[in-house]
Amino acid sequence: MEHMKVILTLLLLWAGALSAQEFIPLWSRGKMPNTKGVKLKDSIANERIYQVGTPGIYSFFPSSQDNKGAAVVICPGGGYERLAYVISGTQLAKWFNTMGISAFVLNYRLPNSPDLNEREKGALQDAQRAIKIIRSNAEKWGIKTDKIGIQGSSAGGHLASMAGTFNDDISSIGDALDNVSARPDFMILVSPVIDMGKFAHKGSLKNLLGEKPTAEQIVKYSAQLQVTATTAPCFIVDAFNDKSVDPHNSLLFYQALLEHKVVSSLHIFPQGGHAIALRNNPGSAEMWTELCERWLIEMGFIPENITK
Repeated sequence: MEHMKVILTLLLLWAGALSAQEFIPLWSRGKMPNTKGVKLKDSIANERIYQVGTPGIYSFFPSSQDNKGAAVVICPGGGYERLAYVISGTQLAKWFNTMGISAFVLNYRLPNSPDLNEREKGALQDAQRAIKIIRSNAEKWGIKTDKIGIQGSSAGGHLASMAGTFNDDISSIGDALDNVSARPDFMILVSPVIDMGKFAHKGSLKNLLGEKPTAEQIVKYSAQLQVTATTAPCFIVDAFNDKSVDPHNSLLFYQALLEHKVVSSLHIFPQGGHAIALRNNPGSAEMWTELCERWLIEMGFIPENITK
């Protein structure tokens, strides 16, 4: 019996070690941009984060034997009102690990934060800073500096697409990371919010840009209008029957990528609504993860097999 207790204790400790992920703050004390200095605490309920006190990234690393040298920042969705950090965060991180990809779930500031001076910039500043931190630690973490991507679902997809297209580095704070690139090398978007105009998701639009956005803001934060020939390749997943975020968002972004000759893939499945997740998707939407992995291999972001 005592022997069994020892084994059980070791198993529990092992399981705890697997679930405990390192949290890496994005900003050092007194250096966070776009802040009024209001001290906030994380507000969490029902696997959703409603207020972010400390922006940062939760790191999920594959084993050294499985590491394929790529990394991805994961931007959870939630309409820019909350962060669905489990279903569109940690679950996806563990899936990326199975492919040998290091994953970092982004705990980004929401536009409704009472601490922000400019509501529309906080999340993007955090995303840019996260990419810089990963790129600056690439050698230590076994990551190639040209294999760092970003993934986002729903409004998190908008954040990821903006990080992939935004021309300005708005995360500079006068430290060593100012000279590190904040641009991702690839994007993976699931049911993304893209447009802030005709096909905008009303909730995301209001939360990000406020009640009365200017015409300039609508253009600046419509990701399809920011695509250039140097934009990173993109893999897009959507559902024809998505009633929450119009699939035209994905179509507009893919069309812009196509016009600028940025090699990308678009998959719009018949079913899935606005609930395409890691598993248990209806019909052919269940294939998206396999297609995504094949795309990452085809595009050269991960090798098909690890050379021992």
